[in-house]
Amino acid sequence: MKRRQFTPELKAKVVMEMLREEKLISEIATQYEISTNQLSNWKNYFIVNVAKVFPENRDASDGKSKEKEMEQDRNEFLAKVGQLTLEFDWLKKIC
Repeated sequence: MKRRQFTPELKAKVVMEMLREEKLISEIATQYEISTNQLSNWKNYFIVNVAKVFPENRDASDGKSKEKEMEQDRNEFLAKVGQLTLEFDWLKKIC
């Protein structure tokens, strides 16, 4: 007899039903034809690994690095505008 395999989506759905506590575990087990022990294992696995869903704490420097990058881009842009203004003025004098 081949073992049944369940998709991660189904496992997540079942665990979320268990966490809502609207039904008893035995009712959910009967509904999905899965043993209560297996459902408890899924729930415990979920609870232990739920923190992995969220990213690690970001460094405060992430926001600062974006600000520095934007400031650098702005300075480069202003330098280019200044250079083009000087060239334009020079060309205007020649013509």
